[in-house]
Amino acid sequence: MTKHIYRLLLAAFTLSVAASCKKDLTEINKNPNAAENPQPDYLLTAAQKLTADVYWGADNNFNSTLLIIQHWAKIQYTEPDRYIFTNSSFTSLWNTGYATSITNLNAIIKLPDGKANANYKAVATILRSWVFSLLADAYGNIPYQQAGNLSTYFTPEYNTQKDVYFGLLDELKAAGNNLNATAGTIAGDIIYGGKIDRWKKFANALRLRIALRIADRESEKAKEVINEVLNNAGGLIATVDEAARFAYTTPPQQNPVGAWFDTRDDFRIGKTLVDKLYALNDPRLPIFANKPTDQTVTNYVGVPSGLTNSDANNLGFAKTSKPGSYFYAATAPAVIQSYAEVLFSRAEAAARQFTTENAEDLYKQAIKASFNQYGITDATVIGNYTAQATVAFDAGNFKKSIGEQKWIALFGQGLEAFAEWRRLDYPQLTAGAAGTLDGKIPVRFIYPGSEQALNGDNYKKAIDNQGTDNLVTKLWYDRY
Repeated sequence: MTKHIYRLLLAAFTLSVAASCKKDLTEINKNPNAAENPQPDYLLTAAQKLTADVYWGADNNFNSTLLIIQHWAKIQYTEPDRYIFTNSSFTSLWNTGYATSITNLNAIIKLPDGKANANYKAVATILRSWVFSLLADAYGNIPYQQAGNLSTYFTPEYNTQKDVYFGLLDELKAAGNNLNATAGTIAGDIIYGGKIDRWKKFANALRLRIALRIADRESEKAKEVINEVLNNAGGLIATVDEAARFAYTTPPQQNPVGAWFDTRDDFRIGKTLVDKLYALNDPRLPIFANKPTDQTVTNYVGVPSGLTNSDANNLGFAKTSKPGSYFYAATAPAVIQSYAEVLFSRAEAAARQFTTENAEDLYKQAIKASFNQYGITDATVIGNYTAQATVAFDAGNFKKSIGEQKWIALFGQGLEAFAEWRRLDYPQLTAGAAGTLDGKIPVRFIYPGSEQALNGDNYKKAIDNQGTDNLVTKLWYDRY
């Protein structure tokens, strides 16, 4: 299986590199070794693997967003934990998203029907929508309508975050409707193994997620979409097993977190999270964290966010807790969208009175689903947890209840947890001790510096519309 994935990735990477060149250059300087006959299964595997790696890997996850939302902290090389980022810090999401992921997915969508059936194209559209949503969540205004077509738009215009989200809602609706079990099988699908019914549910779940992104700005549109989703015959992710996740295998196709921990030891569990889990008697603590290797230390010990290198080092490598071993096992999956997240989203929609569902019941189901995700199934344990006054659902401040529990449930999913924390404003975090932003916490990614050089006019229009290109400029959906 590992060798098969490697061959698919190698072939698809060659295709994506060729596709990223301008048309005239490609015609003048063709590579005789490049594949001339693109295969949809190769392209699909590559897009899934490369996007999962950039989503779950260092630059966009554990060396940035997991630090910002204080799930993790640094014990050495603490600059990212102090918000010392530049316009070269956030290039991988942009470059991989556009140059490889979207390029490969667009290639599938453009293949003739005899080469790629309708299901391939619908799945590619769903994945492309996910990639665009990651880019919009992180940067704000982004190239969207003209993106991924360099032969026509070498310097694509930026669309507003609102327009991107609205466009993705339409694309996902159409793609979900186009999925049909009789339209042909798909291969190369690591996420769902070609199960068309699961892709329908994932498309609906992504629509639910994006609808809540816009809820504080466009409440009527959000309400309309959420009710469409709940009434859609395709359904929603409805069990832990139906979650969207990329399954890693053994090296060299291992989880990128595991690959990092094989050779480095610079991350620890965040003190903010450890303190919260202790306060709630949360049984997920032993899963989210390891105990220190120093046998004299019997508790879990988190590292405060944003320490200087010397202050962090002084805490002791052996006396502080690494993130839990579960997350850096070679085969640990990259979770894209969990059942717990879907339930929390439904609870919020009900609390906003967008639907007639029971918000408190869905909130409790969401916590249960998060526990189940990690193998905690004892009904008494779960019941005792949700019965605590500190956990009980507060209808008068649903953003606090849902925000804090969703923050916990999204552990490890840095980009998504970062987006939800900005939107819900809970938990209320304090900036890192030696942070460099005058007591503020980053609320967006900086555009890659290459955009100023290669797409300067459109970059300038984007920041004129959105605001200064720095870490503390709020994005459109982050209203409060």
